[in-house]
Amino acid sequence: MTNTAKIRRQGGATVFSIPPALLKMMGVEVGQELTLTVNNGSLIATPTKARKRYTLAELLEGSDEMSELNQQNADWNAGQPVGKEIL
Repeated sequence: MTNTAKIRRQGGATVFSIPPALLKMMGVEVGQELTLTVNNGSLIATPTKARKRYTLAELLEGSDEMSELNQQNADWNAGQPVGKEIL
């Protein structure tokens, strides 16, 4: 697929639009980063490696253990000084 785009100024940057069909062919979405390189005068846009997106279950995995550790720390903080601690 061949397409043309006009370079324009937007704020302090120069930009051009990428049609949705080309984005789909590249397998990228709005907001994803591209690595731009120039090879023999041609601009090459390559999608950067996408960061892993975690599910809520993955993010909460191990939270019970962390809650227990936090409770143990709270017990230490609530105790009376036994030496020359600065309060």
